[in-house]
Amino acid sequence: MDLENQKRVKELTEKHGAENIVVLFGAAEAESAGLAAETVTAGDPTFAGCLAGVGLGLAVYHAVEPEFKDTVNADVYEEQVGMMEMVLDVDEIIEEMTSIREEYSKY
Repeated sequence: MDLENQKRVKELTEKHGAENIVVLFGAAEAESAGLAAETVTAGDPTFAGCLAGVGLGLAVYHAVEPEFKDTVNADVYEEQVGMMEMVLDVDEIIEEMTSIREEYSKY
């Protein structure tokens, strides 16, 4: 997660409260999504951005996870995400995101 996005997430969390923020990722690889999710839950593991050492504990999901997919219009989901779902390793992404949530998310 780039430094500008870290700043945005931190500011939104301070303004609205961590319990009111859900971060949705769309990275093509589980490792990338997991690193970004770890950044907004446990703090920036690279210690490069404003979230270094700042564990926000936010709720995090990937666009291909059932928890997200089941909440949006099926036609819109198919149009916007459906094709990617066919080429991504969805099971690996779900496993990575679940692991991050279980370890670091508070909400």
